[in-house]
Amino acid sequence: MDFPIARQRFYQEIHQPDDQINLARAALYLAQEAYPELDSEEYLNALDTMASEVRERLPASPYPLRIIQVLNQYLYEDLQFRGNTEEYYDPDNSYLNQVIDRRLGIPITLSLVYLEVADRIQFPMVGVGMPGHFLIRPTIEDMQVFVDPFHQGEVLFSEDCQNRLSEIFNRPIELRPEYLAPVAPRQFLMRMLGNLKSIYLSRNEALKALAAVERMLLLFPDAVFEQRDRGLLYYQIGRWSEASLDLETYLAQVPQAKDAVSIRGLLNQIQRDSSEY
Repeated sequence: MDFPIARQRFYQEIHQPDDQINLARAALYLAQEAYPELDSEEYLNALDTMASEVRERLPASPYPLRIIQVLNQYLYEDLQFRGNTEEYYDPDNSYLNQVIDRRLGIPITLSLVYLEVADRIQFPMVGVGMPGHFLIRPTIEDMQVFVDPFHQGEVLFSEDCQNRLSEIFNRPIELRPEYLAPVAPRQFLMRMLGNLKSIYLSRNEALKALAAVERMLLLFPDAVFEQRDRGLLYYQIGRWSEASLDLETYLAQVPQAKDAVSIRGLLNQIQRDSSEY
């Protein structure tokens, strides 16, 4: 595949078994398209250094909640990581290099920093992709606690997650079991790219939105609605033949889609426009 070097590296990283995907490395390759001079090893070393400093602070009896307390003190009090509430939709909040440099992020990227440091001190945790928010939790049997990296590592129980969900949506929300299910590496990266896609679409930056969608389809080639969106973005930037291919494939897969009529209309428009050249 004729990809830019950063995307080649991303592709190679994600085409491994889940347990072999290095999430931080993949996230840095993702960021490398926006920051071509980014040295991924520099940021992986920064995470190694953080973990070494945390390890020196661990108590003799490393109970899970005590480890979380040490992690929180180091990341939020010493290093001053925090959620970017002022510019939540700044795309830099989704790039791991910028999160590490600026100590600013959104829930999923702050979770990534926390997960990577925890993993390096042999305190395994997993991501939890609640709707509208992102948490992490220790993978310890019979221990149902969650950590909110966007809110200074606040420790939550299931009832707290229910309350947080209702706060986010400003109405009572039933906490379904799937909302607290662990997030696999590809799903994690898909959510990061989905954030970038939404941001760039809202800014009318079609090429950057397209780059996000293209990588989403590397992760999940059968994601039919992403294929539709890629077709729409191809159309927007004048790549009509590629737009037609994606949109025709979308209709073939989802012939009863709610937007089928408008997509067919767009395909007819592409055909008319193409015939004029």
